[in-house]
Amino acid sequence: MTRAACIDIGTVTARLAVADVAQGRVERMLKQSTICNLGEGLEATGRICDGALERVTTCVDGYLAMARQAGVRLACCTLTSAARDASNSDELLAALARRGLSPEVISGVTEGSLTFLGVAQGFGGRRVLVADSGGGSTELAVGRISSGELSLERVHSVDVGARRATERFGLSGEGGPTDPSRVADARTWARELIGEALAAERIMELAPELLVACGGTVTTLVAMEAELDPYDSRFVHLHELSRDAVERQVERLCALDVEGRAALKGLQPKRAGVILGGAAVIASLLEATGLDSLTVSESDLLFGLTICAGAAADGAIAPFGWRPQLAVIQ
Repeated sequence: MTRAACIDIGTVTARLAVADVAQGRVERMLKQSTICNLGEGLEATGRICDGALERVTTCVDGYLAMARQAGVRLACCTLTSAARDASNSDELLAALARRGLSPEVISGVTEGSLTFLGVAQGFGGRRVLVADSGGGSTELAVGRISSGELSLERVHSVDVGARRATERFGLSGEGGPTDPSRVADARTWARELIGEALAAERIMELAPELLVACGGTVTTLVAMEAELDPYDSRFVHLHELSRDAVERQVERLCALDVEGRAALKGLQPKRAGVILGGAAVIASLLEATGLDSLTVSESDLLFGLTICAGAAADGAIAPFGWRPQLAVIQ
C-alpha cells in the first residue's frame, strides 16, 4: 500500500488529499481545501499577482506539514487553468520546487481525464458526461468505467470558469448588486463556448445517461439551496441539482452585494466574490446540454490524481497513460 499526498492548485482553490492506495484502489482519503484565489486579477493582467503567489505558497507549506505529520513520503503537485494562462507561472513553479515538490502544469485534457477517472468510479459502468467547472476552465469528459476498465470517449477543456466570468463581466458584487444584463452577457458567452465544444466533439450524440458535475460552484449551490450549516459532504455527494434551483440561486445572488452573499448559509465567505460567475456558468452548462438537472459529485480530480500517484509509486501504468511526477518529501 502506498500513502501519498496529492496537491492540486486551481484558479480559486488549492487542495490536498492524503490517500492510501493499494492495487489501483483508494482505500482511504482525507481532503483539505483552501480558497487561495490564484487567479485574482489574471484576466486583466495575464500574471499571477504577488498576493496570490504568497497565499498559495503559504497554503502549500501547511499542506506539506500535514502530509509529513501523516507519515507521507511521496507527493505530487498539479496546477491547472490559472497556471496555464499566467505569463509568470515559472515564479510559482520555482517556489514550489524549493519546497521539495515537482510541480506540473497539466493540460486541460489531462485535467479532464483525471477528473473523469475520479468521478466515474461511482457510476457502475454507466456512460456519464462529467463536467468539472473550476475558476478558469470547464472540462467536459464522457465515457464509462466498467469492471475496472476505463473507456474515455471524449475529453475537451473550455476556457469558461467562475473567476474568468466574474472578472470578464464584473460579477463580483463589489460596490453593490449586479446588473442582470451583465449576468445575461456572461451566460451567453459561456453557453456559446460550451455549446461549441459539445458540438465539435459530438458529445451529446453519445447519449450520456447522466450529467455529473464537480467543483466548488456546484457543491456550494447545493449547500446554498439546502442552507447547509455546517457543510455536509454526505448530503451533497450525488445530490441532484435542478435547473430551477440554479436559476433561483442566480437570481438571489444577483440581487446581493458581496457582503450580502458572504452572509448566506451554505456559502463560504471567501467564495462570495466568484459564486455568481460560477452559478452563471452552471446555468449555461445546463442550457447548452439541454438537460433539466445534473448530479453533483464530491469525487473529482483529486480522486483520479491519487489513483495515478499510487500507480506511479508502484511502477504501474495509470489508467489513461499519464504519470504524475512524484517527489520524496523530507
